[in-house]
Order: sequence, then C-alpha cells, then structure tokens
Amino acid sequence: MLLPAIILLIFAFLSVVVTYLAIVERDMLVAAIFMAFQGVCYAIIYYVLMAPDVTLAYIPISSGLTPILILIVLKKTERVER
Repeated sequence: MLLPAIILLIFAFLSVVVTYLAIVERDMLVAAIFMAFQGVCYAIIYYVLMAPDVTLAYIPISSGLTPILILIVLKKTERVER
C-alpha cells in the first residue's frame, strides 16, 4: 500500500524537476528530450493511479508524437535560443 504512494511521489517530483529543466534549457533539442521524459513520468503516474487507458493514450502522444513534431520544426529553425 505504501509502495504506490512512494512511486507516485518520486515520479511527481521528477516531473517537476524535468519540467523546470525543459523551461530553462536554451538548446531546444535537449528541451524536447526533457519534455519526452516528463511525458514518461506522467504516464507512470497515471499507471500508478490505475488509469491504464489514459496511460496507453498518453505515452505515444507525449513521448513520441510531440517530440517528433518539435524535432521537425527544429530542422527548419535554429536549434539554440538566443
């Protein structure tokens, strides 16, 4: 009973840290990687909260589709923010 709460707290803290790192990062490629890791953290939180349907929908979108779209946009723009 205590293990899901510990896992939930660990990944909630990790998601806050990774979100902060993605915001302050000047290299957009690294920020996209942080954003994908944030999506994995949220998916694990949803799984611990017993929402596997949300998890199955969230993983491909937040960890796959969104970073890929950002990488496509980065190819057409500058990678490092001034």
